[in-house]
Amino acid sequence: MQIPRNFAIMGRKEATNGGRFFYDWQRGDRRMVVVTRATKRRLKEESCDPELRKMRRVEELRRLRRLEEESGDPSLGEDLISRLPDDVLRGIITLLPTKDGASTQVLSRRWRPLWRSAPLNLEAWVNGETMGKDVAAIHDTLRAHEGHVRRLSLIWRDGHDRRFPVVESILGSPELDLLQEFELFYDNVCCQNPPVPLSVLRMSAALRVLRIRSTRDGALQFPMETACMLDFPHLKALTLSNVNIMDSALHGLLSRCPVLESLVLVRNRWCRCLHISSLTLRSLGVSDGFSSVEGKLEEVTIVDAPLLERLIIPCDKWQDDFFVRVTQALKLEALGYLSDGISRVEIGTMVVQKLVPVSLSNVVRTVKILAINTNFYPNVVIDFIKCFPCVEKLYVKVRYYAYFNNVQQNVSLECLDLHLKMVEFINYQRNVEDLNFIRFFVLNALVLECMKLVTRRNKCNVKWIEEQHQKLQLYSGASRRVTFDFQADYEGDGLVHMKHISDLTTNDPFDRSFCRCRDEER
Repeated sequence: MQIPRNFAIMGRKEATNGGRFFYDWQRGDRRMVVVTRATKRRLKEESCDPELRKMRRVEELRRLRRLEEESGDPSLGEDLISRLPDDVLRGIITLLPTKDGASTQVLSRRWRPLWRSAPLNLEAWVNGETMGKDVAAIHDTLRAHEGHVRRLSLIWRDGHDRRFPVVESILGSPELDLLQEFELFYDNVCCQNPPVPLSVLRMSAALRVLRIRSTRDGALQFPMETACMLDFPHLKALTLSNVNIMDSALHGLLSRCPVLESLVLVRNRWCRCLHISSLTLRSLGVSDGFSSVEGKLEEVTIVDAPLLERLIIPCDKWQDDFFVRVTQALKLEALGYLSDGISRVEIGTMVVQKLVPVSLSNVVRTVKILAINTNFYPNVVIDFIKCFPCVEKLYVKVRYYAYFNNVQQNVSLECLDLHLKMVEFINYQRNVEDLNFIRFFVLNALVLECMKLVTRRNKCNVKWIEEQHQKLQLYSGASRRVTFDFQADYEGDGLVHMKHISDLTTNDPFDRSFCRCRDEER
């Protein structure tokens, strides 16, 4: 090839004719690059000025993007996602975190107008002292957005019951006609008990997720007449926390949720007996943390729930008169926190009283994840896991301590021999009883892979963790196959958050490794 005198060959690999080959990663071939002296001067300027080089690089990327959008040449990289319909792209944007959703505007011209019309996820906070300003800001946001609202989370802190009807003006906005997820947290410091907003009736036809929470002293009321009017044909997740609702009203409400998959009832009153019969329910969480309150939950009976996978009891303040009965549990995989304060638990033909099996002839083999909340009688825990021979993950929450000195070795149980891979010990205190309990599982669980030890945050630092690792390795005689993982828990309680119960995308509701609910009310 004849090279003009005012041209130079630039590239990365010497060619046979004295030039250099340049490998084009987009085209996948080798080609000769001929650069003029003017281009050489430009490259020299860029090498001396990084900002200039960066600016020209951005211009080049924009030019290539325009070529890609205009030509659709596969050699330039075809953008298949941008060819999707607008409604699909808006759905992608609304499911992303807010910052990531806004960043989609820089992808291409195709994405830029979609951000303002994508379904909105709105979190609003209204305080009684700044009520007018806060409500006006909410209305302005709803009117300014070009699309409908997908999710609304409303936190309402108010000291006067007379102001609560203002919520009706927000929920009555036409932008909420297609609302799919609604969460209301009502904090009334004057101990008033207003009814649930009737505007929920207007949104019930489209709702997929409904969460209603209030404070203990200012609990919302769910009247019978309201429950009878509600109809949720598409509701899949329902959470009621600190709500006053009668048995008949709750059962009537559940009968109008034909596709319900998750139900969480936490610290509600006026409902003493809960009877569940649902062909679609997969996750159930029940709790009554106020033992002295009249009208607390006393009995839970699951008559017909063939798809039930989780039965979660997130709190630990139970009275001796609490009773749980599951007539049939063909798919039950996660169970807990079972406490020695629960008077009786029946699952199929298995019966347990205060964590003590009535008979070991009947066991539940479907449970893979088990959580226990106990006063720390180690032998009771060991006997209890015999009822669940296929458990793979065991969570033990300890409140008090009992003497445990005789560490048995070579204990043969199906759970220990074949299945148990992880044990999480919550409220670890580093005393002899803790160490003996850990040593028992290390010595007898043949397939054990990990011991997680959860302690209070003010005790967990780097130096302390190093000391515990050395002590546990020496004391328990752990092999290299078993690892010890220390976790700092702010409150040291280890209780499961109610949102984890309804999150069916996770297999383990007790796993707090990626929990971001620490600052929310349990």
